[in-house]
Amino acid sequence: MPRRIVVVKYDPTWKWEFEAEAKRIALALGDLVVDLHHIGSTAIPGIFAKPIIDVLLEVDHIDELDERTSDMEELGYDAKGEFGIPGRRYFRKNDVSGERTHQVHAFEVESLEIKRHLAFRDYMIAHPEVAQMYSELKLRLARKYPNDIEGYMDGKDSFIKKHESRAIAWRNSQKSN
Repeated sequence: MPRRIVVVKYDPTWKWEFEAEAKRIALALGDLVVDLHHIGSTAIPGIFAKPIIDVLLEVDHIDELDERTSDMEELGYDAKGEFGIPGRRYFRKNDVSGERTHQVHAFEVESLEIKRHLAFRDYMIAHPEVAQMYSELKLRLARKYPNDIEGYMDGKDSFIKKHESRAIAWRNSQKSN
């Protein structure tokens, strides 16, 4: 049976949940970790989100992370490999009831994927009116596709692509100022 798509009101504890999980990951992986970032909708204050903490893990060498998969599994993560995105290592963790609680997206430092994720997050935080449009879209899609993750994701795709390109241009303009 497909999982129900649930989006909930922003919860300020998500920030602390990220920080606690980031500490656990850093402790488990040690000097393999270059940086950890809170990404995804739970990192954008004030918007509705699926209550899943997304962690962006930067490493120097992805093959070294592959050798340490068991360390992530000991933290309760299921390793999924690239899982549709070349160069990524994807891990997900569920609670005891089987509900997803955390996702880790790992990339090598300087990956365009890292820049893309951080630019989108920061753009949404800096442009709350756009973040609210995204929040409203997510609510509509969750109602329209309550049991269809593909429909939900496809419904967000054009919005994300449009604002991701704006976010990258915005980020680049911030660097030149």
